[in-house]
Amino acid sequence: MNVSIVGSGYVGTTVAACLADLGHDVLNVEIDADIVDSINAGDAPIHESGLEERIATHAGTSLRATTDYDEIRTTDVTFLCLPTPQSDDGSLDLAIMRAGAESLGRALESKDDDHLVVVKSTVLPGTTEDVVAPILEAESGTAIGDGIEVAMNPEFLRMGTAVRDFLEPDKVVLGTATDEAAATLRELYAPILDGEARRASNTASGDEPRARDGATLVETDVREAELIKYANNAFLAAKVSLVNELGNIAAEYDADAYEVLEAVGLDDRISERFMRSGLGWGGSCFPKDVNALRAGAREQGYEPELLDAVVAVNDAQPRRLVDLLEPHVDLEGARIAVLGLSFKPGTDDVRKSRALDVIDHLQKRDATVVAYDPVAIEAVRSDYPTVEYADSAEGALAGADGAVVATDWPAFDDLSFEGMTRSIVVDGRRIDVDESALEVYEGLTW
Repeated sequence: MNVSIVGSGYVGTTVAACLADLGHDVLNVEIDADIVDSINAGDAPIHESGLEERIATHAGTSLRATTDYDEIRTTDVTFLCLPTPQSDDGSLDLAIMRAGAESLGRALESKDDDHLVVVKSTVLPGTTEDVVAPILEAESGTAIGDGIEVAMNPEFLRMGTAVRDFLEPDKVVLGTATDEAAATLRELYAPILDGEARRASNTASGDEPRARDGATLVETDVREAELIKYANNAFLAAKVSLVNELGNIAAEYDADAYEVLEAVGLDDRISERFMRSGLGWGGSCFPKDVNALRAGAREQGYEPELLDAVVAVNDAQPRRLVDLLEPHVDLEGARIAVLGLSFKPGTDDVRKSRALDVIDHLQKRDATVVAYDPVAIEAVRSDYPTVEYADSAEGALAGADGAVVATDWPAFDDLSFEGMTRSIVVDGRRIDVDESALEVYEGLTW
């Protein structure tokens, strides 16, 4: 199929490369000329496992990028993969989505053939039908259902595993208003639904296949599809915050939360996934989506008290980590190594990273911070100019009075903490470490 993707962020770039991998002809439309040049040169504009080689393989053949919206007329389906950032009050800022819909509508004004517009960005229920659709109608001069169709197809991509998550998803959710739109999207996703993409991905990567073969298809209306993404992330965020709350309680009883939660995860009603207690969740999705759902609920007159508590527990974890360090080190003037800056391993994304909150708490207590991350230093440097950045974990630890682990990069496992002034380590992620070789080892929730 001939597909266009509006936006080349984490979602747009991943979706474009993966759809090209499935055999579709893909046009990536992006206003940033540097990103366009990067994709056309076969270079990934973001750090994401498996993305670089797919862009290198398909650039110039089945994958091409442009700044020209008018080229969308050569395609049959357009995915809107645009940022929906958080406003100061937690609500969604739809300015970029509105601008993208306006440009897309103008591009479709002179198109004779039918066109399907699919919102893939995370938006609250009603946005596709009540915001995007009217803009498309006004700018194109074509009524929805009379040449242009709209649909919602939420993404469930995790930073660091986005390519595999797209090609081997647990579910594909299609929110459509017509049988024709649903049929088009079923055809587009056919290799994923029948397991062909999963088998090809496993063969290429050597990874173990996931439990099921093809993805489960969920067909629903547009508003339900919009809410499924929020409900999905709110549930996972709540699970992590509950696990962290239980971890905090376990630590008060001098019990190992990991042993407790491993046993809890054996209950098939609960499962073992997302049961690692620690520093909490960050990134671009959970914070934004939970806050948008809270703000949206209040707009509807409902107080989301449980979601408020989910956020409160999460926001307290970085302070608790620094509180654990303070009895062992006089933080004023102390040199503290922070290991990890990205919000999770496998990505250079530092949006809402718990590591940055840890740095904020350390600097408020007048500590000198030296930080290391395998890939995310440049994403932090301009916002934290007073932090010293090391070229290696060992370099960050050299001469440090204490260290905190903020991201569980595999490279930190079995790390030697030699070279520190005092080997005092407070771990927010439970890396593998020889505790007996350290003067002090404190786990945040164990």
